[in-house]
Amino acid sequence: MRKYKKWLWLILIILLFSTVVLISAFIPRETRPSAGTRIILEHTYKTYIAPVCFEESDPTNFLEEATLQEAENLNYPPHSPCTEKALESENDRLLTSLLKQIGIMDKKWDNW
Repeated sequence: MRKYKKWLWLILIILLFSTVVLISAFIPRETRPSAGTRIILEHTYKTYIAPVCFEESDPTNFLEEATLQEAENLNYPPHSPCTEKALESENDRLLTSLLKQIGIMDKKWDNW
């Protein structure tokens, strides 16, 4: 009888886990850039620039490499629409978003 209960619990746990994984594959979630995302501070204009937009931003020489958190702490806005677009959230499924948050999958901002 005890052996039967152990197997029943094991099957219930596996079914519960499988159901959660299956459901999370269909629930949408936004993946946002982390606070540590690399950006460039443009101190002359008091803005920040995404690295992918640097060439077209026509920056001055008063630059500093920083993180998105530092730019937000300084209340710097994005330098251009290109930077805004580059830092837009990604629409992922819950499972994909969680895998990106814990670092198993790469976010688009990780390779900057």
